[in-house]
Amino acid sequence: AMNRVQLLGRVGQDPIMRQVEGKNPVTIFSLATNEMWRTGESELNQGGEIWHPTLLFLCNLGDISQKTTWHRISVFRPGLRDVTYQYVKKGSRIFVEGKIDYGEYTDKNNVRRQATTIIA
Repeated sequence: AMNRVQLLGRVGQDPIMRQVEGKNPVTIFSLATNEMWRTGESELNQGGEIWHPTLLFLCNLGDISQKTTWHRISVFRPGLRDVTYQYVKKGSRIFVEGKIDYGEYTDKNNVRRQATTIIA
């Protein structure tokens, strides 16, 4: 089995470092990724060639749609955790590789919530 994710995006806010008593510290930040696609006209141009998504900005065929997804990133490894906290800033474009973690927690209103986190 494999649990691996790779993301390239922009940091949403300066990372914060948290430490719960009796546990190792963790650096946390959000990362925005964008998906773009063309809507409207056919994917084929007059010559029958299929347009590559990165070329959509070079032509005026149909409308461009975009979806932004926010990811919660947690960094536990001591060296990487400290470097991330010190040097990564809001707006930085970074590549993150890690695993997906699905967890549950109870919020301040005593409601059980689910959270998806990328462990880098």
